[in-house]
Amino acid sequence: MPRPSWRLPLLGDVLRLDPQRPVQREAQFVQELGDVFEISILGRKVVVVGGGDAAAEVFDESRFAKAVVPPVSNLRELAGDGLFTAFNSEPAWAQAHNVLMPAFSQASMRSYHDAMVECIDQLCAYWVDTASGGPVDISSDMNRLTLEVIGRTGFGYSFNSFAPGRHPFVESMSRAMAYVSQTANDVPVLREILGWKAMRQNPKDIALMKTTVDRVIAARRSGETPRQDDLLQRMLENPDPKTGEMMSDQSIRNQVLTFLIAGHETTAGLLSFALHYLSLNPEVVERAREEIDEVLGTDGAPVRFEQVAKLRYVRRIVDETLRLWPSGPAFFRKARQETALAGYPIRKSETILVVLLALHRDPKLWGEDVERFDPDRFLPAAVRARPAHAYKPFGVGARACIGRQFALHEAVLALARILTHFDIAPVPGYELKVEELLTIRPKNLRLVMQPRKR
Repeated sequence: MPRPSWRLPLLGDVLRLDPQRPVQREAQFVQELGDVFEISILGRKVVVVGGGDAAAEVFDESRFAKAVVPPVSNLRELAGDGLFTAFNSEPAWAQAHNVLMPAFSQASMRSYHDAMVECIDQLCAYWVDTASGGPVDISSDMNRLTLEVIGRTGFGYSFNSFAPGRHPFVESMSRAMAYVSQTANDVPVLREILGWKAMRQNPKDIALMKTTVDRVIAARRSGETPRQDDLLQRMLENPDPKTGEMMSDQSIRNQVLTFLIAGHETTAGLLSFALHYLSLNPEVVERAREEIDEVLGTDGAPVRFEQVAKLRYVRRIVDETLRLWPSGPAFFRKARQETALAGYPIRKSETILVVLLALHRDPKLWGEDVERFDPDRFLPAAVRARPAHAYKPFGVGARACIGRQFALHEAVLALARILTHFDIAPVPGYELKVEELLTIRPKNLRLVMQPRKR
C-alpha cells in the first residue's frame, strides 16, 4: 500500500504531517499517493481513503462501521456515550437515537422555526448596532448565532450571545475543543512539557460545562423553568420506544453536551464559509436575492416555516459550501471483518480515515474545476448523474448526523435573512486559510456587513 516517504522508526510519518492542519495535509497526500494509502503515527497505522471507488466500498455498512478513535474519542471525557462519541456497542446510543429521532421530524422542526428566526434577527440587529465598528469577525459571530439557536430550541436556555463579553460556558467550550484537537496525535511526554497549562485547565473547563448543563436539567425537572416542546423535554419525558426505559440524567447530560458542541460548531463553520464565498461571488448573491424576494416577498413579513424549503438556490449555496469545506472534513470507519479495500487486505477492526476534503474534490466525480464555487453542481439533474458516494458531508449509515435537517433549515434561513438585510464585501487582501479544530472554519475571516437600503 502506498505511504508517505521518509518514514522514521517509532515516529512513523509524524514529521510529514501537519499538526495544525492534519486533514488538509492528508488531502494533499491523496494527490501525491492516490485514493488509498497508509500513514503511521507513533506506531498506530491508519488507512486513508480520498476518493473514487474506494470510498464507495468504505461506505458499505455491511463491511464497515463508524470508528470512534482520536480525536473524537478524546471528547468522551466531556460527552461520554453521547450520540457522536458512543461506541457502536454501547446501548446509550441506540436509546438516545430512538428517543430523539422524532425530535427531528417535520412537525418538530416546525416548532423550532420561530426561535431560529428570533436568534437570526438578533444577529442582524447586533450587526446594525455595530456597523460603524468596521469589518465583522464572521466566525465568532456565527458561533454566537448557532450556539444561541441550539441552546434555545434544544434546551430552552439562552447564552445571551449578543451581549457584551462571552458566557463562561462558551469560554470553557472553546478551550476544551482546542485541547481535544491539539492532543489528538501529539506525544504525551511533549504534552507534559509544552502543554502543561492547557492540560491542567481542561478538567476545570469540563467541570464547568457539566455543571452548567446539570443545572439546566435540574431546573426543568423541578419546574423552575417552564416545560417546552424541545429536545430536553423529550429526553426527560419519553421512554425508549423499543425498551420502555427512561434516559438517565447522566445520559441526558451527555446528549445535551453533544448537541451544544456538534450542533453549533458545524453550522457556524458552514455559514462562515458560505459568507466568504458570497462575498467573492456577487452574481451568486444576485441570483439568491431574486429567489428570496420571489419566495419571501419584499414586504418584511415574517418568514414562514414552509417557505424555507422553497429557497432552492440558497439551499444549493449551502450544499456547494459543504462540498468544498464539509464541517467534519474527515471521519473514521473500521472493518467489521477481514476484507479487502481497492485490492489491499484489511484486517478486522482496522481503522480507515475517509478524507472528505479530497473526496469532494475528486475530478472523476466533480470534473476538473473542483475549486470553483458553483451552486449549480447541485441542480437535480446534476445530483442524479453523480454516484451516491460522491457527497457525504453528514456521514454515512446509521451513525450519520441525526440533526441534518435541523442544520440545513437553520443555514438556509440564516443566509436568506442575512442577504435580505446586508450587502457583503470582502476585506481587501484576505486569503482563505482554514483552521482545524474538531470541525473547520475560516481563519481570521472578517467581512464588511453593510446594512442594505431598501
